[in-house]
Amino acid sequence: MAMVTSTDTTLSQAAEGRQPRMEPQKITELVRHLLDQVSTLFRQELSLAIAEALRSLTALIVGMTSVAVAGALLFAGLLVLLFAAVSGLALVLPAWLAAVVVGVVVILIGAFLLGVGISRFKAATVPPRRSAESLRKDKEVLTGRT
Repeated sequence: MAMVTSTDTTLSQAAEGRQPRMEPQKITELVRHLLDQVSTLFRQELSLAIAEALRSLTALIVGMTSVAVAGALLFAGLLVLLFAAVSGLALVLPAWLAAVVVGVVVILIGAFLLGVGISRFKAATVPPRRSAESLRKDKEVLTGRT
């Protein structure tokens, strides 16, 4: 007598056009395997996101350091130029008056630039109306209201 296995039964059911019946143990193994794969995929995606964030953070730190050093050098250059302006003006005016004139000019230029910067900053800090409106419309679509 030939021994009938579950594989033979499954093959004969498939040949007859019926859906093969999955055994509970195989279903639980498939679900467990699926959960393992999803868990692995999630960990890999999280590792990739962390690596990308670290790479971006490193580039940002290098850029900020370069900007800080450049700012310090530009400030030093500005101080040298201001000293040269005072020294040059001291040839025709008393030294104290040359320093006052250069100082006042620098203060006026700085005040003007500060005013321009503040006005642009106030204009830029207006709440984002279009983004808020777009989010409201998305919410309405998702909740089924129109």
